[in-house]
Formats: sequence, structure tokens, C-alpha cells
Amino acid sequence: MRKLLTTISQTIDRLNETVGRGAAWLTTILVLVIVYDVAARYLFNASSAGIVELEWHLFSFIFLLGAAYALKHDRHVRVDVFYQNFSAKKQAWVNFIGTVLFLIPFCVVAIVASVEFTANAWAIQEGSPDPGGLPARYVVKGAIPLGFALLLLQAISLLIHSILTLTEPTARHD
Repeated sequence: MRKLLTTISQTIDRLNETVGRGAAWLTTILVLVIVYDVAARYLFNASSAGIVELEWHLFSFIFLLGAAYALKHDRHVRVDVFYQNFSAKKQAWVNFIGTVLFLIPFCVVAIVASVEFTANAWAIQEGSPDPGGLPARYVVKGAIPLGFALLLLQAISLLIHSILTLTEPTARHD
């Protein structure tokens, strides 16, 4: 059973590592788009709704697809006043309880709430209502359930890490 859990966790970790590294490259693209936007706006007095929307779309992809990666690498927002001084077993308990009571239910609610919203956007091929805006807003909306699904998978991996640490605290499960 331990081997199966480890395999599942490692598979999830590899998936989110790959997706997260891909999302990280989007930050470079976002910086280039912002530099172009600022230069066009202040040097040439030109602006485009499509460029501004592209900035927001890229940021959305980075956030949604990078959240699971951040959780995997323990880079998410948390108040570490006590946690950082806890033993590995106590940290595993905090992670286990927080994941079961908060993270997994939150991901499930977000996925369920966003599926119909996203399906409707895809069905009508939703685009920007602004003149000159981007035509495929539905693609960004599709990233909402995808991002939360990846986060849910990483929550399951975190749960597995916690269980393995609690059942064999001397072993390291990274």
C-alpha cells in the first residue's frame, strides 16, 4: 500500500512540476507584453484593449496553473509563526487536518462552481465585450476548473505525504 501511495504522489508531483515550470515561462512572456504595453502607451501614445486583456489572461494562467506548483514546493501563503518550529510529525498533522478540512473542500467547491460557468463560455465561444479585445475568453475560463483540479491533485499528494510521515516519521517523503 505504501508503494502505491508513493507512486500516486510521485505521479501527481511530476505532473504539477511540469505544469508549474510551463506556467513559470508565462511570466517571461507577461513581462515582455507589459514592456511592450508601457512602451506603446508612453512613447507612442497608443493603447490596445487586447494587450491589456492579454496581460490579465497571462496573469490568470500563471496564477491558476502555478498554484499547485506553489503548494508542491511549500511556497503558498501560510502563517509560519508556530509551524516552522514543529517537528515533522506535527507539521504532517497540520497539513493533514488543513488539507482535509479546508483545501480539498475548497477545491471541490471551486471545481463544481466553475464547470457550468466554463461550459457556457465554451458553448458560446465567449470573447471580449470590448472593441479590440481578445476573441477567446473561454480559454481563460477553462483554466479555472483545470487549475483547481491540479490543486486538488496536489492536495491529495500532500495528504499522502502527511499520511506517510505520520505512519513512518523517520522516513522523508519529498
